[in-house]
Amino acid sequence: MVRGMRRLVWRFGRSRVLSVARWVWVLAGVVLGVGGAGLAVAQPNAAAVAGYDAYVRGLEGRLAVQHRSDLGFLVGVDTMGGVLRDRLRAGEFVVEPVAYAGPELPGAMLSHWRATAFVPGARGADFVRLMQDFDGYPKVFAPEVLAARGLGQSDGRTTMTMRVRQQHGITVVMDTAYAVSFGQLDAGHGYSASRSTQIGEIASAGTRDERVLRADEEHGFLWRQNTYWSYAERDGGLYVQVESVSLSRAVPRGLGWAVGPFVEKVPRESLEFTLRSVVKALRR
Repeated sequence: MVRGMRRLVWRFGRSRVLSVARWVWVLAGVVLGVGGAGLAVAQPNAAAVAGYDAYVRGLEGRLAVQHRSDLGFLVGVDTMGGVLRDRLRAGEFVVEPVAYAGPELPGAMLSHWRATAFVPGARGADFVRLMQDFDGYPKVFAPEVLAARGLGQSDGRTTMTMRVRQQHGITVVMDTAYAVSFGQLDAGHGYSASRSTQIGEIASAGTRDERVLRADEEHGFLWRQNTYWSYAERDGGLYVQVESVSLSRAVPRGLGWAVGPFVEKVPRESLEFTLRSVVKALRR
């Protein structure tokens, strides 16, 4: 069957790879056990978790250094002769992958993306107010965020929960919990970190049969996710940059040629949607 799908891509051209990938991803859903008694994957193995945790420590170490000075507070904005700043001030959203250079993660896939935008007239205080209004997330991030609320603070971190829905060929609903923290270099430069503490996949969401899947029933669409925001007031507005790193199940063997481009597209589109939603809210 894989050879047959390869012939389809060859016949119709690479421009239609993603449309074919959508079809194969639905098929992959069956392979992964969506909607039936398939090959569910409980949780990432210890080696994958250790690799992810090590990568996150390195990323957070780099961000800690980055946030010590207003020069270089945002990746790329203060370098390359101002070219990136010109693109951002012209209204472009710059979204780029960050290459993973760590050890192999058995049975898992790590995705790391960065996105940057400029919001004329916005201030750092506007961003903080927006991001700390957890109850308002369903309005700001609709239709991906279905529900959200803050549960209180402890040790400088706020615990919050969200129900999120991802629709990419198949629909996946997850209940998630995050530990969120905020910090500042000064009034015009700040940052936040959101680290997942729990992610549960929901079956039959919104029906009377709704339930949280057991660990041995889950499909590994998302095991871990951390999101890091940085902002800087400059040039009459606010530069906003977000980095997201996530851990999910690896693409099933034999389907990488078709599913791979689609799977890689999902975290990029999700991050860009998040940034565009924030920018839209700040412009109101």
